[in-house]
Amino acid sequence: MMTLQNKNAVIYGAGGSLGGAVAKALAGAGARVFLTGPNPRSIKKISDEIIASGGLAEIAIVDAFDEKAIDRHLQQVVSSAGTIDISFNAVGVDVVQNVPLTEISAEDFVKPITLTMQTRFMTAIAAGKMMMKQKSGVILSLTATPGGIGYPHTGGFGPACSGVESFSRTLASELGAYGIRVVNIRSGGSPDSRVFKTAIDTMPDVMDPILKKMEADTMLKKLPLMADIANTAVFLASDLAGQITGVTIDVTGGTTAALNYRVDRLD
Repeated sequence: MMTLQNKNAVIYGAGGSLGGAVAKALAGAGARVFLTGPNPRSIKKISDEIIASGGLAEIAIVDAFDEKAIDRHLQQVVSSAGTIDISFNAVGVDVVQNVPLTEISAEDFVKPITLTMQTRFMTAIAAGKMMMKQKSGVILSLTATPGGIGYPHTGGFGPACSGVESFSRTLASELGAYGIRVVNIRSGGSPDSRVFKTAIDTMPDVMDPILKKMEADTMLKKLPLMADIANTAVFLASDLAGQITGVTIDVTGGTTAALNYRVDRLD
């Protein structure tokens, strides 16, 4: 279904595995996607795949931590496409994890929170200003399981997720009167994403019990794949979700809603 026909989507961090998956899904639903990131090779690869599949894609090197660069690129998008209908930020930030909070430095704790909120704020506000003029648009963001529950040894990542979810709600309340929807997607960690696949390939003995524990923590006894996140983004960006705003959509397989490890998997 071409639910996003004639829509223009800007994706930050489009060269990453999840950013790329969402970009391809949006394009597959008919959107014209504007892919940005610091690495021209990675975003061109995604662009080539989209175009080869019959989609519309353009690339630009944009520093998602630079307000002027973000604004300049959005002006170019509006000049060429007319509107900005969808904004999605999937920019990754380095995080010190697997260390108790009592043993982590203040800098290592605060840095991922600051950087995550900085880029999410900059891209969302820049898009929001454009969308206020056209009185329409959807701003999407992405967090993970620690945004919904306490999650040990995640350092500043958990508070960063919580911050993004709170920011998304607040921005939705301010922009709703302009016809703009703001929605966050909470992922459970996709085992087919690049970070997981790299860890699985390099440390299979370590990752096997970790993945089994993560799967046991879900209600469905399986983790969401990148396609699950991408399909959710397509739905939320479409008119089918026209009354959904100001919330986080949980795509964790039920991880954040119960003590699921106490229920065994059915063989």
